[in-house]
Amino acid sequence: MPPRFEFTIHATDGKARTGTIAMQRGEIRTPAFMPVGTAATVKAMKPQDVRASGADILLGNTYHLMLRPTAERVHRLGGLHGFMGWDRPILTDSGGYQVMSLSELTKRSEEGIVFKSHLDGSRHMLSPERSMEIQRLLGSNIVMAFDELVPTTSTREVQTAAMERSMRWAKRSRNGFDAGGEHAERNALFGIQQGALDEGLRKASADALLDIGFDGYAVGGLAVGEGQEAMFGVLDYAPGQLDPAKPRYLMGVGKPDDIVGAVERGIDMFDCVLPTRSGRTGQAFTRAGPINIRNAKFAEDQGPLDPACACPTCATFTRAYVHHLVRAGEILGAMLMTEHNLWFYQALMADLRAAIAEGRLTAFARDFLATYYGKG
Repeated sequence: MPPRFEFTIHATDGKARTGTIAMQRGEIRTPAFMPVGTAATVKAMKPQDVRASGADILLGNTYHLMLRPTAERVHRLGGLHGFMGWDRPILTDSGGYQVMSLSELTKRSEEGIVFKSHLDGSRHMLSPERSMEIQRLLGSNIVMAFDELVPTTSTREVQTAAMERSMRWAKRSRNGFDAGGEHAERNALFGIQQGALDEGLRKASADALLDIGFDGYAVGGLAVGEGQEAMFGVLDYAPGQLDPAKPRYLMGVGKPDDIVGAVERGIDMFDCVLPTRSGRTGQAFTRAGPINIRNAKFAEDQGPLDPACACPTCATFTRAYVHHLVRAGEILGAMLMTEHNLWFYQALMADLRAAIAEGRLTAFARDFLATYYGKG
C-alpha cells in the first residue's frame, strides 16, 4: 500500500529543494505547479491532456463546487476524481479566499462566514467544520485548513485579529479533518500561515500551526496585490519559519518569474489560474517573455508560439493560425493556447527540479530571467 503522505527531499541548492510527495493516488514531483480546476475542470482541457503536460496534481475549488453542483451531489456520484475523470491527487482550497473576493455580502464571526452566493444570492455558511466536510465529500487528497484572509493594506490590528482567528480555525480544521474517519486515514491536511507582510505575525502564525501539526504548510495571504518585491520580502523569511521536513505551498502564485524567485526561497508547491486564464484571453508564455497572439504582427507569422517548446500546439500549429483562431473567437484557439501555457509551466518546473538536483539553480534562474525579460 502506498503511503498516506510522505515527503522526501532528494536534493537542495541554497534554500531550494527538489523532492517527491508520495500519496495513495500517486507521486507529486516538487517543486510542483498545480493547474487550477475551479469547477471540476481545467478550462479548455481534457484531464488526459493536462496529465500529458506534466501535471502530477490538480487544484479544485471548495467555494465553487459547494455552490454548483454541490459537494453532496459530487459525493453521491462517486467523488471528484471519478466525476471529472482525473485519477491522480487533487488539492482543494478551503473556500475562504473566494468567500472574501466573490461574495456580495459576508458576515464574519468566530463561528465562520455567512455569505451570499455570487450565482443566485442564496445564503450559505462556511466554517472550519463545514469546509472540512465539503472537502471530505469531494474526496480531496490534500485538504486546506479554513482561514480568514484580510488585505495586506489592513491595519496591523486587523491583521493580528485575522491571523489569531485563523489559528483558532486551524485547530478546528484539524479536529474536523481528523473526525473524517477513513478519509482522514488516507489523505492529508495542510495548515495556512497568515500575517500579511509582518514578520512577527508570520512567526506567531507559524508557531501556532507547528504546535497543531499538519502534513504540509501554505504561505497564505500573498499574491493579493502587494507586488513582487513585497512578496519576495516575506518569502525571504516565511518558509524558514515552517517545518523544513514538510512541503511549503505558496497559494495563488503566479507568473513564471514569481515562481523562479519563490523556488529560490524554498517554496515547493504552486497554483495559479494565470496559464489557463491568459490562454483564453490571447496571452502565450514563451521563453522570451509573454506575447499577445492577437497582435497584428502575428497574422502571417509561420513560426510556433515558442520555438523552444515541445508541446503539441507548437509542434503542429503556427502563430498565424492561432492568431486567426483567437481573433475569430474560435474555441480551438482557447484550447491550443491553454495547452501551450500549461506545457510551458510544467517544463519550467521540470527545469527547476533538474537545476536544483544538479546544483546550478542560481545560474539557471539568472539565464531564464535574462531571456524572459528580453535581456538574454
